[in-house]
Amino acid sequence: MMTASTHTAEDRPQWAALAGVTAALAMFGAAQGLSSPLFTLLMQKQGFSPGLIGLSAAMMPIGLILSASFVPAAVRLVGARNLAVGCSLAGALCFLAIGYLQNWIAWYVIRFIIGVVINPLYVLGEVWALSLAPPSRRGRVMGVFNTLMGAGYAAGPFTLTLVGTAGWAPFGVGIVGFALCAVILRLVSSKLAGFEDDGQPAGSFVGFARLAPALLLAVLVSAAVQQSTYALVPVFGAGYGLPEAALAALVMMLSLGNIVLQIPLGLLAERFGGRVMILACAVATTSCAVLLPLVITTPLVWGVLLVMGAVGYGVYTMALVELGSRFKGSLLVTGNAAFALLWGVGGIVGPPGAGALMQVIGPLGLPVVIAGLDALLVGFALYRSYQRRRS
Repeated sequence: MMTASTHTAEDRPQWAALAGVTAALAMFGAAQGLSSPLFTLLMQKQGFSPGLIGLSAAMMPIGLILSASFVPAAVRLVGARNLAVGCSLAGALCFLAIGYLQNWIAWYVIRFIIGVVINPLYVLGEVWALSLAPPSRRGRVMGVFNTLMGAGYAAGPFTLTLVGTAGWAPFGVGIVGFALCAVILRLVSSKLAGFEDDGQPAGSFVGFARLAPALLLAVLVSAAVQQSTYALVPVFGAGYGLPEAALAALVMMLSLGNIVLQIPLGLLAERFGGRVMILACAVATTSCAVLLPLVITTPLVWGVLLVMGAVGYGVYTMALVELGSRFKGSLLVTGNAAFALLWGVGGIVGPPGAGALMQVIGPLGLPVVIAGLDALLVGFALYRSYQRRRS
């Protein structure tokens, strides 16, 4: 297997392949970012209840979770490149079926299938980015990768404001996004490492969890914190009497921080290491959560949310950097698939848990959950570090 360690940082084909993978996943991110608000708006127009809309939205993460354990086996069976291109084309076909059927029952099934087919794109995109990046520049590369992915997701809803929800236009955007992802991956496929034939044992999820439990906890915490914050910070702001226009701006500021500060965090990871930066981001997220109730009615809230959006997701970016520095080949695929599984679990348990606590103790429930989860991560990571020093 060819890895980044066999190339110099100036190896142009390696950089070209990395740019191609990043561009492909940005296209995929735009298509995926469009899908969630599109479904919500279409179901609202048809008069469906919030409960049914929420159940429909849950189909994709359920597909992600249930398919995660099969990704390493699928890579070995058909090859990483064929799997990624095939899943991209399957995503385009799903959008075609959604637009053609216009049937909400079928949408449940198709959204589940979308969750299944996008999982390999998540996993392989990050694996390729980690492996193609020169080790000395892995932090900034993953910062750029996640920045462009975040920009792609933000472009999806923005595109929806331009094309609307009527007719084939929004579905066409999704189809084109997935199709472009397939085309770009095919064009750069000769430079993409084949993890299916590296001769290493892939390992199991349980085995990987024994090797890197703190990394998996970091992914779970990052997912739970980020998705709880995005879903419930408007509710938190409303509890302090903020006007409706300001509530939307709260979420926008979180997204802005997530996009613009991942590269600086990546540069810091190159200097201090991914493990240290996981702790730094978790501590910073806890600090922002503690400050949030104190500044929510002041202009300082915008700065706190900007940092919070960056470091909350930065825990995941730093976990990726550490994953790439510790694991290679098939085990890297297994680890990244485990990341996808834990991300899905965090997204499912985080928002309901934070919402339930907010019902009991009011708006403070959100920062309490965020601070508690990140404090748990810091404590466990320090405990694991202590164990390693003693062994």
